[in-house]
Amino acid sequence: MSPNAHITSHRKPRRPASQSWVVRTGVAGGVLSTLAVAGAGSASASADKPTEATMEMPAFNADLATSIAQSAVATQQTAVDYQVRAQVEEALDNAKTDAKKAKDEAERKAEAERKAKEKAEADEARASRGGERSSLSAKSASADGSGTSASTKKSSATGSAAALVAFLEDQVGKPYIMGSTGPSAYDCSGLVMAAYSQIGIDLPRVSQDQSTAGTQVSTSNLQVGDILYWGSAGSAYHVAVYVGGGKFIGAQNPDKGIVEQPLSYSPPTGAVRVL
Repeated sequence: MSPNAHITSHRKPRRPASQSWVVRTGVAGGVLSTLAVAGAGSASASADKPTEATMEMPAFNADLATSIAQSAVATQQTAVDYQVRAQVEEALDNAKTDAKKAKDEAERKAEAERKAKEKAEADEARASRGGERSSLSAKSASADGSGTSASTKKSSATGSAAALVAFLEDQVGKPYIMGSTGPSAYDCSGLVMAAYSQIGIDLPRVSQDQSTAGTQVSTSNLQVGDILYWGSAGSAYHVAVYVGGGKFIGAQNPDKGIVEQPLSYSPPTGAVRVL
């Protein structure tokens, strides 16, 4: 006898095959019935909502149209901004070009005015020297304060002194140019050297040497043809020639040129006698 024979079995008894088929058939039929009902309900629900499905489309199309319109507006605004920037940059470039042209024109006019002014001053200086020369010539023919004409006084010089004075008078009115020795322009020592060369006397070129080229004489005892100097003998900075009548002729400076002046105009420091 089996040791487990006294344990009661819990297995359910098998159903007959026909009964099992009936049960399965019933279950399947219930499921199918349920699906049919659900399908009918779903179809009914779909049939009841045709309007809601068609109403959602216009809302979607309106949003899309709004987005497209906004994008178009943004694109147009960008194009306008770019065009405005381009116009501003072009205006700035044109303004710079106009300003440069105006500056160049102003500089050109200023340069032209400067040259015109310099020319006018030069013409005035030449006219002034010419007028001064004419005035001096007229004075030489008129009587001085003592009732004796200056030309009469100068005519007392004879020989080499007279030739010296005549040459100097012919140079009055010519320009002063530093380093020049004639015949169209002179500096002070160049004029003295040229004047004495007319009478066969060779003098040193510069005023320092000319101030010691002859015998030292007092300025209160001058004779026609004496060399006047300004500064110390041997280091004079200016020279001229005494022509009588209390006057001298010399190449004064670039402004006055060659002039005849009274000794009182610029009293000399000393004098030397060469004749």
